[in-house]
Amino acid sequence: MAKNKYQLHLKGYVGSWDFDADYVDYILGKNPDKEVAVLIDSPGGQLNTALSISSAFKRHGNVHAHFVGMNASAATIASMGAKHITMDKSAMYLVHQCALPFFEYGNLNATGMSQLIESLGKAKTDLEKMDANVATMYATRCKKEPKALLDLMKVGGWLTAQEALDWGFVDELTEFEDETAPVLTASLAADFQANGIPLPNVPKSKSEETFFQKMAQALAAVFKPTQVNNQHTPKPMNIIFKNICKFLSCEHLASEDGKVSLTEAQLSDLENAMQANHDMIAELSIKVKNAEDENKSLSEKVKALSDEKETLEAKVSNLPAASTTAVVDDKKHEEHEPTAYEQFINAGETARKLYDSLP
Repeated sequence: MAKNKYQLHLKGYVGSWDFDADYVDYILGKNPDKEVAVLIDSPGGQLNTALSISSAFKRHGNVHAHFVGMNASAATIASMGAKHITMDKSAMYLVHQCALPFFEYGNLNATGMSQLIESLGKAKTDLEKMDANVATMYATRCKKEPKALLDLMKVGGWLTAQEALDWGFVDELTEFEDETAPVLTASLAADFQANGIPLPNVPKSKSEETFFQKMAQALAAVFKPTQVNNQHTPKPMNIIFKNICKFLSCEHLASEDGKVSLTEAQLSDLENAMQANHDMIAELSIKVKNAEDENKSLSEKVKALSDEKETLEAKVSNLPAASTTAVVDDKKHEEHEPTAYEQFINAGETARKLYDSLP
């Protein structure tokens, strides 16, 4: 698949800006009735993000995931919801048991030790549940028993593309000219070692050999004999820049004399991150502008209707009121036969009128 055919590029740490569940939902939402092609190249990361992305792929129903480079743990889990999964012939694939960060330093008495053991027991139970859940997901895709996948996770070795195909993790192998064999960079190797992931048997990046040399020199400088003088020489230290380390998929950056050195590959990652954010901001700005134009159009329509209402009310108030010239008594007099008394009175009146009319 050519590079310009991918709607999603998921690279780096699962859970960071370039492998984010919200952005996956955003792209899938823009293509509800189309196949969405996803390029995956990641050493893994957060299980919760991977599960969210896998579910999003499954709900969409027409996602094609394609693996290149070295992919481990959470990156492989994220692809499980895809309808079709392909893999470059030179890529690598790793499944392993879930892990939680752990650090304990200090002295503990018997009570503290018991509390620590209890806490670790709960964490172990949680990890076993996570492993069982992931093994079931793998087994469904591979059409095998969950135990077989759980045993493979416990071994935790890298699989070649052909082995991944044989297991059933992927449906098809590809060999495109624009996809080169993976290389192990210094930052990637450090990330693997920090998370207990075995290093794959792939070539090391020559462009980062100087990085290893700089690190060796920095470490050597820490253990140099202190010279007697009146000046204080600061030692190198590790500083955690949370967001930048996420982008670079590393735990910390080495600082010396207030300066931090980055490799060309790390600078390239930052450049790509800034460009991706810029593109996203531009796209959202267009949507905001369109929404503002639509709101403006609706406001104009509302004003026109309001003006028309006022005009009609003015016309109605200027119409002459209807005048009443007579009062109509709609009560009908009932006709009845005159009584004898009434006949006598009427006869008298008639006689009087005749008498009055005589000359």
